[in-house]
This record gives sequence, C-alpha cells and structure tokens, in this order.
Amino acid sequence: MIRKEVLKEVLLDNRNEVVKHQVISRSFQFEEFGNYVFVGIRRAGKSFLLYQRIQELLHSGHTWNEMLYVNFEDERLIGMTAADLNLILEVHAEMSVDRPMLFLDEIQNIDGWDKFARRLADNKYRVYVTGSNAKMLSQDVATTLGGRYITVHVYPYDFKEFLYANGVGVTENSLFATESRAEIKRIFNDYFRSGGFPEGASLAAKRDYLTSVYQKIYLGDIAARHSIENTFALRILFRKLAESIKQPVSFTRITNIVASTGVKISKNTVINYMEYAKDACLLIPIQNIADKLVERETNPKYYFADNGILNLLLLDADTSLLENLVAVTLLRRYGTDDAVFFYNRNVEVDFYLPETGVAIQVCYTMNLSDETFQREVQALVKLSKVVECRQLLIITYDDEEQIELEECTIKVIPVWKWLLGK
Repeated sequence: MIRKEVLKEVLLDNRNEVVKHQVISRSFQFEEFGNYVFVGIRRAGKSFLLYQRIQELLHSGHTWNEMLYVNFEDERLIGMTAADLNLILEVHAEMSVDRPMLFLDEIQNIDGWDKFARRLADNKYRVYVTGSNAKMLSQDVATTLGGRYITVHVYPYDFKEFLYANGVGVTENSLFATESRAEIKRIFNDYFRSGGFPEGASLAAKRDYLTSVYQKIYLGDIAARHSIENTFALRILFRKLAESIKQPVSFTRITNIVASTGVKISKNTVINYMEYAKDACLLIPIQNIADKLVERETNPKYYFADNGILNLLLLDADTSLLENLVAVTLLRRYGTDDAVFFYNRNVEVDFYLPETGVAIQVCYTMNLSDETFQREVQALVKLSKVVECRQLLIITYDDEEQIELEECTIKVIPVWKWLLGK
C-alpha cells in the first residue's frame, strides 16, 4: 500500500513540475464541465494537454487548492493498486478543504482505474485522464465509464502546430509571399521526415530522440508489458509492416513475410503482436470499404502513428511517408470509427471518406505522361461512377494542378498546402 506521506510528496512536487513547463497551446478547446479521457501514442503530448488545462485554470484564478495532478509513471508510485486510488482524495483533503479537479496521467498503469474514474464522475468531480493504451477505449471500459467521459484521440503535432512550435505562424498571405512560403516548405521537409512529437519539434538531433521514443514503445509498452522475450521478431515485424505501407496486409501474408527473413514465428503470434502494437497506438488500421465485414477486419492497411517512427524503419521512404502522413491526418480530422477507408474492388483508391464523399489518391510527383499518375487519375474517375464523390483529390509532395476529365474535376494539391487547409 502506498503511504500517504509519499503521495503527498508526489502531489506537491507535481505542482512545481506542471507550472514550470513552457507549454505550447494546442488547438483543442476544453468543455468547461467535461470529463475527458485522452488516449494516444507515447509522447504525443497528452501530458502537455493536462499541463495546458491546469495553466489555463491557474491563469483564470483557480488555485492548487482546487486541483491535483498525479503521473502514475512516477517511480514512487510503483506498486500502487486501484485500492490505493482513494488515498489521492484523502491526501488532498488533508491539504485543502476545496473539492479538487483531478488530472490523472498515464492511469492505464493501474488495473481497475475505470471503476475509480466512474465513481469520481458519479460524485460530480471534474476529471481529466490520459493513457497510452488503446484498451482504455475497450467495450468493457466504455461500459464502466457509462458515457460520463469525452474520449479524445491525441496525435503528435499537426503541421500548423509544428510550425507554431518552431516560431512560424500561418496566414493566407504567408502561403503566397515568396520568403514565408519558402520557410514553411523548409520546415515542412523536417516535419515530413521527423514527424510531430512535441518534445522533439525543436530538437536538432531528432533521430536520436525518435529512436529513444520508438524503443520505449516497442520494448516498454509492447514487449515488457506483454512479457515478449523475442524482441528481434517484434522488430522484424514492425520493419516489414513499414515496408508494406500502401498495401493491404493479411495476417497470413505478414507472417510469411517475416518468416522469409529466417525468423520463426506463428500466425497466432503475429496476430497477438499486431494487437499489442494497436493497443500501444503505434499502428492504426484502415479498412477496405468495398470488402465484406469479415474481410475488412482481416485485410486492412496499417499506418504508423507518426512519420518520424516510420522513417526510422525505411530506406528511400518518401512515397510511403507521404501516404502515411495523409492517412494519419485524415484519421486525426475525421476519427477512427468508420470514417476513413480505402477502396479496392476493380478500382484502387487510396482513401475514401463516405460521409463527405471525398476520394483521395496519393502520388509523390505529378507527371501527366507518367503511366502511374494516369492510373491514379483514371481510378478516381472510375470510382466516381461507382460511389458518391463530391470531391476528387490527388495529394502530391509539391505539385499543383487542376484536371478536367470525363466531366470530373480533380484537384492536385501539394501536401503541405493541404495540411494547412481547413
């Protein structure tokens, strides 16, 4: 059992820790009376969102007497269980008579946390929770929380946030002025290859930082958490998945690909490893909207939650990075629940958004005489005759054009400009 003296020390130390952090505000609006569960890949900025909210409240006149912050990855809390969670309220009550707002960081480390969170909400506490495990969104947890929390998927910085973190604001004029446009494109090149992890946004040695984050995810959040001894097989699996970006991957196919490298691994083991990677928010699947339900689950495309990690695993990665960036941006904008698909039945289209009727192809360069580019264009035209398409896009690295073909208008747009659009 955690001693009250230790927990009090943690709470007081965290007050100083949270206040001293210089937080770059993210484009997220908190509901005044909302309870939140923030879930996302490690280092995506979930803790910073809590810091942001606490600093907003302090600035508006609230005090630490009305708040408490606990990071459950603090080594002083090792061994803490769900039975100890109520001590947080008891210790705060000994320090203040005010009812606290609770900020509970990386709470997935405590089995049974959801029952405590449910009781807090039932008793009208204001609660903010973060976690790096997608199982926090499982049906069992959702049932326990009973609709009392707003779930938010947190991703690393989008491009606008990345620019802001590097001291560059964006206006309509800056997209057209030569000097500012050049600066935006220079910073985009960094974002494109190094990703958007907030702590690494302004670092010069980004690759070293990304390597440490990736190792923490696959060794800590996946291997250690699930007692995986064969970490070599795990590394090979992720590398082969990185090489398979842009194409559907079945469990059988990826098992055969990994086995071809000489690694002995079963299909069931691969299935488990893939689930662990999804739970750690490292991999995100996108399904084929033209498939039957069972096939959708077993033959998706997999994307990595951040371009920086994908780039660690690939050589000559530009085309894969481009599609991965578009995929993650669509998931960020529209959500992961039956909003973003690809289409593959007689015609192949990289992304289709049924709710808005948007179809998107990703093509690194635009060359009207190139056979690959022509195939991408024709696929959009064919798809528009099969499903409702209100907008047809081709996203490139830096080319821009408008194509009129068979009564279809196809907009070709550079990815950096698309990222900065509404």
